Amino acid sequence: MKAAVIRAHPAPDSLNAALAKACAEALTAQGHQVIVRDLYAMGFDPCLRAEEIPGPGEPRFGPDVLAERERLADVDLFVLVYPVWFNGPPAILKGYVDRVFGMGFGFTPAFGGNEPRLTGRRLLSFTTSGSPDHWMRDTHVLHDLERLFDHHLAGTCGLSVVDHVHFGGMVSDVRPDVIDEVLLRVAQTIRDQIPAGGAA
Repeated sequence: MKAAVIRAHPAPDSLNAALAKACAEALTAQGHQVIVRDLYAMGFDPCLRAEEIPGPGEPRFGPDVLAERERLADVDLFVLVYPVWFNGPPAILKGYVDRVFGMGFGFTPAFGGNEPRLTGRRLLSFTTSGSPDHWMRDTHVLHDLERLFDHHLAGTCGLSVVDHVHFGGMVSDVRPDVIDEVLLRVAQTIRDQIPAGGAA
């Protein structure tokens, strides 16, 4: 199986960077091929172009989008790793989804709607927030994020949602032992949710 770990945090020494690394290492240990897409390090441009929007004519995609779609063409598992900012994903990740997972890759137009193109593939998300878990739960922020982002992306493209694991209370002075527990949980989630090797 091939997995793409898609990271959306600008700091190379951030907790999200460590989460993405733990994901990649756990998947590799399971016998899977892994590619990491560090959106900030790539300098990915999240701004959707007018010519990329479906209209009377065929959309025309930029070389960055075409190259990214080629890299992801045979990916079976998409792993999103990002912080929750203003109750949503970072703009760079939203723009990546808009541009890369749009028409021609995630779906094609069909009579009365769209036809998913990624059926049979899976989506797994790991997110962090400074807000504590109880606040994320009680205010329904996490529920709404999963509904409006995870499940909408999955439904449009035909993906199956594996899980969305959130770590709240991840402030700047979080204790090292807490970070160790978080990274262990990431690795355990991979082992529990993703079959090893070529298993179905």
